[in-house]
Amino acid sequence: MKNRVGLTLSLLLACLAAGVLAAAVLADTPPPVPTVPTDTTTTTTAVTVPLGVTLAGVPVGGLAQDAAVQTVQQWFGRPVTLRLARTTISVTPDLLGTTVPADTAVAKALTVAPDTELGLRASVDKALVQAFVAKLAARFNRKPVDSRLLLRNFKPLVTTSVPGRRIEQGAAVRAIADELSLGTRAPIPLPATVLEPAVTEKSIGPVIVIRRGSNLLTLYTGMRAVRQFAVATGQTIYPTPLGRFQIVVKWKNPWWYPPASPWAKDEKPTPPGPGNPLGTRWMGLSAPGVGIHGTPQDGSIGYSLSHGCIRMHIPQAEWLFEHVDVGTPVYIVAG
Repeated sequence: MKNRVGLTLSLLLACLAAGVLAAAVLADTPPPVPTVPTDTTTTTTAVTVPLGVTLAGVPVGGLAQDAAVQTVQQWFGRPVTLRLARTTISVTPDLLGTTVPADTAVAKALTVAPDTELGLRASVDKALVQAFVAKLAARFNRKPVDSRLLLRNFKPLVTTSVPGRRIEQGAAVRAIADELSLGTRAPIPLPATVLEPAVTEKSIGPVIVIRRGSNLLTLYTGMRAVRQFAVATGQTIYPTPLGRFQIVVKWKNPWWYPPASPWAKDEKPTPPGPGNPLGTRWMGLSAPGVGIHGTPQDGSIGYSLSHGCIRMHIPQAEWLFEHVDVGTPVYIVAG
């Protein structure tokens, strides 16, 4: 009995000792470290163009790369304005083949010091610019319009002259290409040459109007009456022709030669002098055999008594001779 009790006691002590040993082992083991989730995303600072930097005058300092590229493209994408007299023409750069290396320029701008001014030029398709300017020339070029001399109510009427215009295409192409390349977009006056009319209101010189029915000759300068004279015109059988003619020859102290007409078959040539039928001045017209001249037969003035010519008092014919030229228009009307 004592032996059994002693064995039980020994087993109990052994178990207690083993528990104490186990507790000691667990205390010496370091506690597990808790797992903390890690964030693998890397945070980066946005790259911007240094402050104060400009590209072709466009401020891009402080802008991110994409924003700077967009700003430059918008700047160069503005329309070009052309002016011709009172006409304004607008054209977008892309229609003229304009391209801007904005990406490359901004990439360089990112590397420079603050307040750096960088240049930038766009490229332009000159063939497109030339074609565009050619269309403008076809649309806006115009020929000058000369004044014309007409007759209204027995008086000269001079129409208004109009200057012409020619666009200088070479200069226009250069101006437009430069503006597109630089991007400044200042309005461009289209270079054009004014084409002056050959005949204007002021260049219309002397004009003679002869009213056959009234036996009156009026000298005009353009539409302004200068002086009027009584004259003699042709008889019914030898009428002064009607129409528009011009002075083709002027002679001082002319010879008179008999015309091939029945009334002059027995006449002979007459040298210059007091008895000359032409007086002292002859202004031959483009109507064959017809002219304006002086006459010693003063009594015929104011009547239809000539053989087709226009007779004047000799001093008045001399005055008229000095105020007209070869080429002066002469209107002979019935009134």
